[in-house]
Amino acid sequence: MSNAMINTVTIDKADIPNGGMKSYKQDDDSIILITRDDNEFSAFDGKCPHAGADLGEGMRCGDRVICPWHHASFDSRDGKLLEPVAMRGLTQYELTDKGDSLSVDTSAKVDKRLENDKLTDTHTIIVGGGGAGFMTADQLRHTGYGGKITLISKEDKAPYNRPLLSKAFLAGSMSEDKLLLGGKDWASNNNIDLRLNQTVSDVLPDECTIVIKNEKGESAQQSADFLVIATGAEPKVPPFKGADLDGVYTLRSMDDAKAIKTATDNKKVVIVGTGFIGMEAAAALAQAGETTSITIVGRSARVMSNIVSETVSNALIKLHEQKGIKFAFGANVDQINGDSKVTGVTLSDGSTLDADVIILGTGVAPRTELLNDVNDPDGVQVDDHLQLRDGVYALGDIAKATNQMGRMRIEHWRVALQHGIVTAAAILGEDDVNSLEERIPFFWTMQYGKSLRYSGHAMTPDHNILFGSPDTLDYIEYYFDDEKENTRASAASSLGRDKELIAFSELLRRGHAPTRAQINAGFDIVDQAKVLSR
Repeated sequence: MSNAMINTVTIDKADIPNGGMKSYKQDDDSIILITRDDNEFSAFDGKCPHAGADLGEGMRCGDRVICPWHHASFDSRDGKLLEPVAMRGLTQYELTDKGDSLSVDTSAKVDKRLENDKLTDTHTIIVGGGGAGFMTADQLRHTGYGGKITLISKEDKAPYNRPLLSKAFLAGSMSEDKLLLGGKDWASNNNIDLRLNQTVSDVLPDECTIVIKNEKGESAQQSADFLVIATGAEPKVPPFKGADLDGVYTLRSMDDAKAIKTATDNKKVVIVGTGFIGMEAAAALAQAGETTSITIVGRSARVMSNIVSETVSNALIKLHEQKGIKFAFGANVDQINGDSKVTGVTLSDGSTLDADVIILGTGVAPRTELLNDVNDPDGVQVDDHLQLRDGVYALGDIAKATNQMGRMRIEHWRVALQHGIVTAAAILGEDDVNSLEERIPFFWTMQYGKSLRYSGHAMTPDHNILFGSPDTLDYIEYYFDDEKENTRASAASSLGRDKELIAFSELLRRGHAPTRAQINAGFDIVDQAKVLSR
């Protein structure tokens, strides 16, 4: 490979295996990705548009290029987005075939813009500015929808990247403007009527109508051709005595994260909850380095106990303890102490912890009250296209929807984005977009710069097979719903074994997850994923 001109790169065809791909890092830190099928070659920007991972370090499975970090997937032939958490397809470059070599001109980009000429006389109202609502609006505009789009949000901010609040933002390593989804001018650039600080007080699904209440308490109805309800979830606040004291916080919104950053400066912090929000908040605050002390309170002796095994949990506890985090295990919070302001907590074993700030990481509940007529205790029952009634969709955290593994309600960012893609396709009547049944859940947690990734959904982490060493942050662990030899794995988590987790995810997505017997027999998961994808 050589640089013939500043924007032109010459690549030897023989470098790239048939059915494979290869990335080339450039002097200016850019990356070119080449894919090959027989004598058909394609060239793309090789950095994942989500977080900049080198896609050449990921895997190609059939026609899918899969990011090593967060499993965004792209079509290997044209770069089309197939699977979030990326929100855009890949930039494609023009190629010139020179016999034994290829010339890539990175200044000549293939124009993929579509005319917004579909359903031009219709109106879509989206209620909720989180990941699902944003992705629905964004996908509609980028796949040809030409009608009016109104996005209504209770917040005073344009849609932003909520998962990063408890990661980079709280750690002080990412500014607020970098969290905005689609950039600060997203709504105007895409001709979207973004209405902030608006409260939807009722939804009339049979009439495809919403009721908006203004600050004076006056109500107005608005109808649409398509109605998308994506109201998300809200933090659960346990009925502790003192939960309403000054100094008690939950972490769900940008305002929450800003308030916590300000309040924790030079203060003693107690975090209640050992799920990934509690653990991420502890890691981020420790990295920010502004607190006096951080203690995590947990009912059991494990962290992330519904997700990973005791061995992995112990490794995570050790990682946090090395950073100065203290743990108080085996006790509930009995009450939060203080008169008007927090002074500490009393635990159910009678012990007390001094605290200036309490962060409640005690889970979330879906905001389904707008759809009371169609409520289910575990989310809104929707069809395979997330439709509740003709033209009315419910998605994201509130939806009990299908996926490759069955029907369930899942509060993951990637699932919310998947729902947005599928809803946009359903509104447009597109049938070439992967359905929900062909998708799987995936999430990741970032703690001290280490990314633990989890693919699938297991009822418990206790029927597990572990490879590697969690203590050295190098492992993959497979989870099963029982101990039978022929039971297929339903989930896996990993630190540092990206290709194995991608391979597992692809097998799971295609309904071919390995059995306990296969894994115990030394099944080569990467090879099997490649074979199945040919």
